[in-house]
Amino acid sequence: MIDTIIFDFGDIFINLDKQAPVIKFKKLGLNEWNSELDELNIQFETGKISREEFLAGFQKQIPDASEKAILKAWNSVLLDFPLYRLEFLQLLSKKYRLFLLSNTDSIHIATFEKKVGASFYSDFYQCFEKVYFSFEMGMRKPNPEIYSQLIKIHELSPKRTLFVDDRADNTDAAKALGIHVWNLKVGTEDVIDLFDKNFI
Repeated sequence: MIDTIIFDFGDIFINLDKQAPVIKFKKLGLNEWNSELDELNIQFETGKISREEFLAGFQKQIPDASEKAILKAWNSVLLDFPLYRLEFLQLLSKKYRLFLLSNTDSIHIATFEKKVGASFYSDFYQCFEKVYFSFEMGMRKPNPEIYSQLIKIHELSPKRTLFVDDRADNTDAAKALGIHVWNLKVGTEDVIDLFDKNFI
């Protein structure tokens, strides 16, 4: 019997366009996305570097691009957050312990909050017992420690916990710890299909 659900954020609640930043950065003069930028992203998502250091890392590779243009390209990944998903979550929060666990950075979260407004994001965050962002935790999925930390802090039972994420590497890591998982297929499944999946 599931009594706890841990949700990812991107492409579970807020829609993403993961190709948009790649296209935008190319227009700003970036030849191709590379391992150095991957590492820069990981460092920023785990709070190891500041916003300024992150932006400087991009400017090093595209020196002709302004900070404003870099920020616009970086934030182009964020699309809409449909109201029906929030309403679904609010109903769910009356019956289950809910947690948010997202690999994200301070720029994206600030942009999301500004985009939807205080009333909306407050209603969203209030659905959860606790909201966890990788840049505040100092680690990111699929590091097994990130799941173990939630289990330990909140005294969760893995066999009574469901984890919902759109990335297989993240759900595989949680599954290895005995947590029930739903690797949601973006484009063909929606988080509101949860009850149709017989998880809960």
